[in-house]
Amino acid sequence: MTRSVVLLVPGQGAQHPGMAVDLYHTHDGFRAAVDEVFALWGGEGARIRSDWLGTDPEIDLDDLRRSQPLLFALGYALATALRGEGIEPVALVGHSVGEVVAAVVAGVFRLHDAAEVLAERVAQLADGPPGGMLAVAASVAEVIPYLDAEVHVGAVNAARQIMLAGPSAPLANTARRLRAAEITVRPVRTRNPFHSPVLEPYADRALPTLRRLPLAPPKVPVYSGYTGKLLTAAEATDPAFWAAQPARPVYFAGALTAAAESGRHLFVETGPGQSLTALARRHPAVTATGSRVLALLPPRAGGDAAKFTSTVAEIFATTTPTSEALLP
Repeated sequence: MTRSVVLLVPGQGAQHPGMAVDLYHTHDGFRAAVDEVFALWGGEGARIRSDWLGTDPEIDLDDLRRSQPLLFALGYALATALRGEGIEPVALVGHSVGEVVAAVVAGVFRLHDAAEVLAERVAQLADGPPGGMLAVAASVAEVIPYLDAEVHVGAVNAARQIMLAGPSAPLANTARRLRAAEITVRPVRTRNPFHSPVLEPYADRALPTLRRLPLAPPKVPVYSGYTGKLLTAAEATDPAFWAAQPARPVYFAGALTAAAESGRHLFVETGPGQSLTALARRHPAVTATGSRVLALLPPRAGGDAAKFTSTVAEIFATTTPTSEALLP
């Protein structure tokens, strides 16, 4: 049996030094798409590229002024490069800023509009309180007794893999309590409390811009991490839905369940690292349908071009043309 391709687009925390640099220097289509995004940001785009490709960045990669734009640019460019190879997805699942990438690929946003929203979002959230996120190997029910009043569940990635978000001091207190209870905790690569209600006043600042943009229903199905379901036309064209995302929790596990239950697919992680690949390979709904999971890039810097090439070859070896694919 053949499989149809569903793209998994990662978000905050997936970034790492040297990500996709090798591919940028060797793949013309990928480089052109990355540069297309950077050009939309003008001088700031040039500075982002310099910090990404250089050895002595002016702004650290984990600063949202670098992580968010780069994750968006690389996710979009990887999807574009796949399309250049003749691989069209039948659906997309985005995580955090990856959902904005998915929306561009699906035709909800025009690229230049999404780039404008993201640039404004970065500036707006930069005014927010310092904080962070924690990856916790436990269920939501297990961690509730240990949460500080200002710490919230920021993402549910699997039954026993969640993320907590909050301001720095309360989050550190929660981390100490969890470790004392022998619950595994790992800091996520961010300096902001993404997907926490503390960011609501800052996220709402995006509404004026979003209200003047021509949002469209998706031309390709998108499974939303913010609902855990198929993105509806009403949600896709609602400015408030997109504005609220930095302050709302991500239900990636639910979105992945919905996507997996739509058919037998080949899930392809379309971004740096392999965090979503690992989650998908262990997901019960993915394994139950006989779906497979691949990553376009390696977990660490180096070998990007070779990994991309080998994954593309494997996609062609295990997929069918989109016209024959199992559509959600």
